[in-house]
Amino acid sequence: MKKGIHPELNALTARCACGNSFKTSSTLSDLDVSICSNCHPFFTGAQKFVDTAGRIEKFENKFKKNAKK
Repeated sequence: MKKGIHPELNALTARCACGNSFKTSSTLSDLDVSICSNCHPFFTGAQKFVDTAGRIEKFENKFKKNAKK
């Protein structure tokens, strides 16, 4: 490896929005994540269903209009 061109690697504690924290290494000095393996639906097996502003109904209505044509 060439000297002087690589960023410095720091040991840090990453904090998740759910309250979980874990140790990792990064070129950053501080790391806050919004989702981690402790709260991600793929790892927990719990599926969250979020429908904001009726997007599903909006899509179904649009699809029904096109199916009638």
